Amino acid sequence: MDNRAGPSLVNPKALMAIRNLEFRARIVVEGFWNGLHRSPYHGFSVEFTEFRQYSPGDDLRYLDWRVFARSDRYYIKKFEDETNLRCYLLVDHSKSMGYSSLPYTKSEYANTLAATIAYFLFKQGDAVGLLTFDERLQEFLPAKHRTGHLRQMMIALEAPLAGTATDLKLPLTQVMQMVRKRGVVVLISDLLAPLATVEGALRELAAFGHEALVFHVLDPAEWMFEFDQASIFEDVESGKKLYVDPRAVRKGYLGKIRAHCDAARELCQRRGIGYVRLTTDQPLELALFDFLRQRMERGKRRRALTRDGRAHSQPTAIAAS
Repeated sequence: MDNRAGPSLVNPKALMAIRNLEFRARIVVEGFWNGLHRSPYHGFSVEFTEFRQYSPGDDLRYLDWRVFARSDRYYIKKFEDETNLRCYLLVDHSKSMGYSSLPYTKSEYANTLAATIAYFLFKQGDAVGLLTFDERLQEFLPAKHRTGHLRQMMIALEAPLAGTATDLKLPLTQVMQMVRKRGVVVLISDLLAPLATVEGALRELAAFGHEALVFHVLDPAEWMFEFDQASIFEDVESGKKLYVDPRAVRKGYLGKIRAHCDAARELCQRRGIGYVRLTTDQPLELALFDFLRQRMERGKRRRALTRDGRAHSQPTAIAAS
């Protein structure tokens, strides 16, 4: 478990027992705001979102009193051209996402994460879009901020898993060709595909100049492999079955899954893409924290480039390596 977790965070098992996806997202977002100025978020301000801290000389007409009531600090609401966020959520709906050693699947966890980010951004007035995929494109909703759009996203996320395989590159290639304006792209997947396919998908994200972040979602059993009894293991995508003695294969399996995750992280870093590995027993407030922290850190780097006079030599988000 993440050492930032504390008693104020919502237990994922209790959260997933709530059937309504939008309600789950709202609970996570409200819990995040309530814990923003307490452990584990102590000292983490809201300047990374739609506000910036008040500075002497700012027009007092734009002070946001609601934020003051929450944080006891003065913030100025940014103008539209200062935010102008357009975010696309790319969510893996392949069969492997249906696995679970817990009362809920990786897919339910990933969908709740996507819904949480969408709810958070939508409430700030940002445009959010959605792509779900398996070996092909499933649902595609363009980035909008309109009445009813958030509900459409929730319905699309709750669609049952239908694919039989995972192809990360093809759906990403398609959506990148459809998305003309640069923005933030968040990929949520278990990345259980050959590394060559993963690398091709990440190359697509970086090549179009989008600011990108990957949430690598795994079940705790996939990460720790704490099985005791010899059993029949089935590949949920291919249907292939194999008799396995966990004691005989645990060391080799753990070495391979960690090498795969390390390679995925390295590929992301090489392409200038953020990477966060999650297991589905981790509180989702921490994932939202990671999303916003990465955005804030990238914003600081862009501002530093601007001060150095080098920002105009590369795209508005991440330069392809």
